[in-house]
Amino acid sequence: MDNAIERALECIWERYSQPLSLTEIAESALLSRFYFARVFRDTTGITPGRFLAAIRIHQAKRLLLSTSMSITDISFAVGYNSLGSFTNYFTTSVGVSPGRFRRLSRNGGFGLTCPPQNPRTGFGAVAGTISLPEGHGNARVYVGAFGTPIVQHPAAASVIIDVPSGRPSCYHLPDVPEGTWFVQAVGVADGVGPEPQAHRTWLVGGRDSVAVAPGSVTSAAMRLRRESLADPPVLLALPDLEPPPATATGCPVVTEPPAPASWRQAGG
Repeated sequence: MDNAIERALECIWERYSQPLSLTEIAESALLSRFYFARVFRDTTGITPGRFLAAIRIHQAKRLLLSTSMSITDISFAVGYNSLGSFTNYFTTSVGVSPGRFRRLSRNGGFGLTCPPQNPRTGFGAVAGTISLPEGHGNARVYVGAFGTPIVQHPAAASVIIDVPSGRPSCYHLPDVPEGTWFVQAVGVADGVGPEPQAHRTWLVGGRDSVAVAPGSVTSAAMRLRRESLADPPVLLALPDLEPPPATATGCPVVTEPPAPASWRQAGG
């Protein structure tokens, strides 16, 4: 990653709670405003403004889970001047309101959700393999098709896959509306050794946009990796991704969502 973009990302993470203009972010990168905007998008897949907005919602999720702060106080703490604007953007990005996100995280969790299907739209599928980085145990992985590179509400289609340690697992994402989609994966992998649960790792993976045609299957292989500074935060309220206790076998391995829990709902 370019050092200039790294400086800009560090600036956004450090100053997300403040009013922060594109010019100020570009200055932190020591680049002109217009050149910076192009290079930033080439690196992260989204604009600086959208990245900043994603960080604010990500931090709001973290505060909702880890503090007893009021929703109003949280909205101001992450850089919003209006509770209404914060609530609307949070709900649009996460899929539930801030209050419901807090309640569901404490009392149950989230399931797989998909938007209503348009009967006049054709549907295809996306399929391929998911591989884990070396040195990781079994993983539970959420795979979804999104309209942008950000994992945010709504997912056009989604599945949960159990991926065994040491070899790829097949996935099949059915009922994807025709069009162009970003297929993204986020998961939790056990460590290796006598206490694998003590070394769990949050992993991400994704593809450039893929085209889905009615009645066809688009191939898209993914290799998961640790998050980097340039990855937009995960905003969608995800189901529990606690890895399975035993090695999964066979291909494909597609499971129903497990009993919900709140592990890693803050998305990284």
